[in-house]
Amino acid sequence: MALIVQKFGGTSVGDVDRIRTVARRVKQTREQGHDLVVVVSAMAGETNRLLEMARSAAPRPDERESDALVSTGEQVTAALTAIVLQGIGVPAHSFLGHQVRIETDSAHGRARIRRIDGEQIRATLGRGAVAVVAGFQGVDEHGSITTLGRGGSDTSAVALAAALKADVCEIYTDVDGVYTADPRTVPTARKLDRISHDEMLELASLGAKVLQIRSVEFAKRYGVKVHVRSSFNENEGTWVVEEDPSMEEVTVAGVAADLNQAKLTLVRVPDRPGVAAHVFGPVASAGIVVDMIIQNASADGTTDLTFTVPRDDYDKAKGVLERILQEIGGEGVRGDLGVAKVSIVGLGMRTHAGVAARMFEVLAAEGVNVQMISTSEIKISVVIDAKYVELAQRALHEAFIA
Repeated sequence: MALIVQKFGGTSVGDVDRIRTVARRVKQTREQGHDLVVVVSAMAGETNRLLEMARSAAPRPDERESDALVSTGEQVTAALTAIVLQGIGVPAHSFLGHQVRIETDSAHGRARIRRIDGEQIRATLGRGAVAVVAGFQGVDEHGSITTLGRGGSDTSAVALAAALKADVCEIYTDVDGVYTADPRTVPTARKLDRISHDEMLELASLGAKVLQIRSVEFAKRYGVKVHVRSSFNENEGTWVVEEDPSMEEVTVAGVAADLNQAKLTLVRVPDRPGVAAHVFGPVASAGIVVDMIIQNASADGTTDLTFTVPRDDYDKAKGVLERILQEIGGEGVRGDLGVAKVSIVGLGMRTHAGVAARMFEVLAAEGVNVQMISTSEIKISVVIDAKYVELAQRALHEAFIA
């Protein structure tokens, strides 16, 4: 008998009929003798509907109250799931984040989990019932409801699996697993049987939407086995596991693309110590995550400083830079929203020389100009013109994987 955490995303619980399908799967697993914790998201589209309602009430709704509002989506699903389970003869008890006591910090809309008290869940399992937990939410030290950011139910599930020392965390979604590329863009993309935590971390951070990056961080830190699989069939999915030597035999495991990118350049700013700190300090204080950074060679005591930020933060970042420019001096701020990031990821890149050179050759052959480059031990990312992103993905997949 195993302890299994099963997480079902928004499309899997999109209406009561789909919740019935989920309940039948839960019942089947339970009849195999396993203890079950079920984590559910809001119904597909519900979080967006609630956020839009908040924005219609006020242009900039208070973050604490927004969390209180959007968390109701998961509350509805958790209660409905428990009701349906009870209706088919499965004892079930639903919990909200504050009832489980998923303690977080107070960063509303993007809270981070600090601690989980699994006592109530263990007691529920001890009574032979299924614990149904509302994902995406927690509670801070002041008793306020918090939410974990988009895809936060993944993090809820993996964190619960870690806290309860579950044997596996199954992430049920609308795809069959983790693919070597987005199959909607790259028809030859194939499902991976296994992928390492590190490779999945890179892919999640680079635009792959299968798992929220913080859920993978939890899985790696606490050694949680994660199984990504489809809600709509019984097929084996993709196992996200600790790496083993055989994984390095594959040079590149996946190709990812991220269109949520914007490029900003500070033109002809003074090239002297402290300028970079003067720029990136206020940007960080504004809660803006900077990705790639390039500083040109100095000319006449000035330099251009270019970096990328999420497209959603472009206007905020540009405003911060324009204020900074008045303090440090410089010619101006240039921005470009027409860029994208394309990356290749693989443990095998550690031991295979020439991967970067081959990547640049492939892109050059397709007439794709590389604007910025970033590397790590197991990934190479480039910023390119957004109109070439699908071409670049297909070409790189053909060169390294297909």
